[in-house]
Parts: sequence; structure tokens; C-alpha cells
Amino acid sequence: MVTDPIADFLTRVRNAQMAGHRIVEIPASNLKKRITEILYEKGYILKYKFEEDNKQGVIKIALKYDPATKQPAIQSLERVSRPGLRQYAKPEEFKRVKNGLGVAIISTSKGVMTDKDAKVQNVGGEVLCYIY
Repeated sequence: MVTDPIADFLTRVRNAQMAGHRIVEIPASNLKKRITEILYEKGYILKYKFEEDNKQGVIKIALKYDPATKQPAIQSLERVSRPGLRQYAKPEEFKRVKNGLGVAIISTSKGVMTDKDAKVQNVGGEVLCYIY
């Protein structure tokens, strides 16, 4: 039983990158699917596939590496809000991640989105994680 599925998601991606794996498999949920879509839209992963099984399904993520240096595209995955201490922010309170080069993923009333999209729509919410 996993108490924090988002931290588990981030840790699996982080560990797969450190081990140099090309593909990582993660148990699926709607929240994890949306986070995966954001990672793809922002260019942090090569591609992804949602596979159904008889249980909850699986997300297969193809990780992205720099061809010359073999460094992963994702330098850091940092969990912000956690079950023991939730972190909420209004649009004007969003911190810039890595001087604007990174992305914060926010869970809002209008769905899971990046900090920039949440600012445009003027909605606040729970700050799930920082990625750069």
C-alpha cells in the first residue's frame, strides 16, 4: 500500500534515470496520467503509453536523455506538497522554478496543470511538484 502515489511516481522516474533505464513502468491513476501528459508536453520525456490490465492499468514512460552526454532531460523531480503537509498557493504566489526554466505542477479546481497555465486561468491550488 502506497501512502503517497505522486511521490512514488516521481521516485520511480528518478530511480530509472539514475540506473540509465530507457523505459519505466508505473501503476496508473488519472492524476499520474495527467502528470505524464504534462511531462510529455514540456519535452521532459520521449513518449508514453497507457496500457490497461485487469487491475488499475500501467503507464509506460520512455525517458529522454541527451545523446552526447547521456544526461537525463529531467535534472530534478521535487515533491512539494505531501500528505503530512499540504502546500497551497494562489496564482500570484507561485514561485518561479529554476528562474522560469522549470515547471511547477498544480492541482486546481479546473484540473492538473502547469503553474503558467494556472496563472493564465487565474486559479490557485495544491502545488504537487517542481520539475527542471
